[in-house]
Amino acid sequence: MPIASLELTQLAQNPAVFLAAILALGVIAQWLAWRLELPSILLLLAFGIGAGRIFSPDDFIPNELLFPSVSLAVGIILFEGGLSLRLKEFKEAGRSVVNLCTIGVLVTWFLATIAAYFILDFDIRIALILGSILTVTGPTVVIPLLRHIKPRKRVDSVAKWEGIVIDPVGAVLAVLVLQAVLAANAAEAIHEAVTGLLITIGVGLGLAFAFGKLLEFALRRHLIPDFLHGTVFLGVAAVSFTLSNVIQHESGLVTVTALGVFLANRKQLSVKHVIEFKENLRVLLISGLFIVLAARIDIADFQTLGLPAVLFVGVLIVLIRPIAVAASTIGTRLNRKERTFLAGLAPRGIVAAAVTSLFAIDLVRATEQGILPESLAPQAESLVPLIFTVIIGTVTFYGFAAGIIARKTGLAVHNPQGILIAGVNDWVVQAGKALIEEGCQVLVIDTNYEKLAPARMAGISTQRASIVSEYIVEEMDLAGIGRLIAATPNDEVNSLAVQEFRHHYGSGNVFQLTPQDSASPERVSASSHLRGRNPFSGAPSVSQLNALCAKGAVIKKSAITDTFQISDFRARYGEDAIILFAVDDKGNISIHTDDAKLPDEGKLISLVIEE
Repeated sequence: MPIASLELTQLAQNPAVFLAAILALGVIAQWLAWRLELPSILLLLAFGIGAGRIFSPDDFIPNELLFPSVSLAVGIILFEGGLSLRLKEFKEAGRSVVNLCTIGVLVTWFLATIAAYFILDFDIRIALILGSILTVTGPTVVIPLLRHIKPRKRVDSVAKWEGIVIDPVGAVLAVLVLQAVLAANAAEAIHEAVTGLLITIGVGLGLAFAFGKLLEFALRRHLIPDFLHGTVFLGVAAVSFTLSNVIQHESGLVTVTALGVFLANRKQLSVKHVIEFKENLRVLLISGLFIVLAARIDIADFQTLGLPAVLFVGVLIVLIRPIAVAASTIGTRLNRKERTFLAGLAPRGIVAAAVTSLFAIDLVRATEQGILPESLAPQAESLVPLIFTVIIGTVTFYGFAAGIIARKTGLAVHNPQGILIAGVNDWVVQAGKALIEEGCQVLVIDTNYEKLAPARMAGISTQRASIVSEYIVEEMDLAGIGRLIAATPNDEVNSLAVQEFRHHYGSGNVFQLTPQDSASPERVSASSHLRGRNPFSGAPSVSQLNALCAKGAVIKKSAITDTFQISDFRARYGEDAIILFAVDDKGNISIHTDDAKLPDEGKLISLVIEE
């Protein structure tokens, strides 16, 4: 064996290399997905399958440790998802969510069972179990897709609530169906199902309330220092999840979801800093889970499934999901476009894979013990590769199709270029009007209704509100908006706005004007790490821009061509002209900064004093 090949084999058997590779591949996949504007799940699956050709996770992580670890990780992800659910959103989307998680689940279960029975030629008992598992979508795939697509507020809320709530609902249904299938007779099956459901609901909600009140008590009395909040929340979620599962199988998902929702909606508690910690952890967990589970896939298993498996996935996507959404949204406020988007969003993820892996073992053991016929063993063993076929198929299809559907129906913008401006002045009104003429969406926010009047009269969208209020982020529909310019007279308010919207738009897309010039900015201005980027050429202050407008400065659009270059612009308007925005030859609008390159062809939107 060549030395290089031998060294590679030794590296592939090194546990430290395996763990580092999983982490590195997850980070690279997430970064590439952001850079290429692709759903991260697609690259994570591809990287995982590729890693499986080099590493074998089973060599490092035994099944006795892998499945509990996956289950706990899913519980933490669901807890983080619960922390993001606001009852304000539920008031608007509640009926749709309830219907999707009840009527939609039952319709999906019934139709998926029928499809498995006829297309895959499964025994009705195995088909019932498979159908129940396929009712689950889950936040591990839905939330990354929503973050990538950025649909409008209402449909985003419905999809997010469904993706999080349906996980425990579907998992509990699957457990009850498995218990019923393994029961000795019909009477015992009914008894097992009803008893299991009642215990699951009681244990899940009871533990969620108990641990939630315990955390609330400790936080209100400041018994936990701020730097331990994230760690304590994580520990409580893990303990409550495990304890719930010990008492009642698979009730932990109900517990952590309800616990997250409970804590997120207590008025006296602030969990925003905990959510930020959990979101970083969620990205890491999702990356690791998908890569490890995808690396366990044996390509040969897919080949044995053949064409029926592909047809089955197609039926799930083309028929079952649209029918389930149609049945669930009758009489709701959702319009046709929103229903179409939801019909094109049902990827399966980690929960389906984890539950199936456990169920397959239970079913094979049941055939060996004579509880089920031995002839069902091959079908039970085929469940895992089949579920991964469904995961790969649905994630690939919805990963591309959901974004296209959202853009075609006007529910999302591919690359949101709209600008949110906090604070209103003469130059804001003039610049906003010029931006709208170039096809850019503009929203101006200020607390003074009268100051907003000129902007409204100029045809600019306005909203009377504080830029740092929860109303802006949680209730306003900011679809199409992707950048912020904080230009209020209060530097502290501007910095707070930057901190809030940096989380939504990224640090590269939040800008902050200083209210006025200062000889000692380090004393009166916010610290540099709390500030946004300095917009416009020369990094002017709000007072400078207002002073120029008072002297008669106006917003001017200048076409940059072969015959009129940047040097000609400077010669005509002088070095004091402030370039605010640049439009390239493709119509893309950028907020100009001193370190940005101006387009060779396009337009400049500037504040100039004409002689």
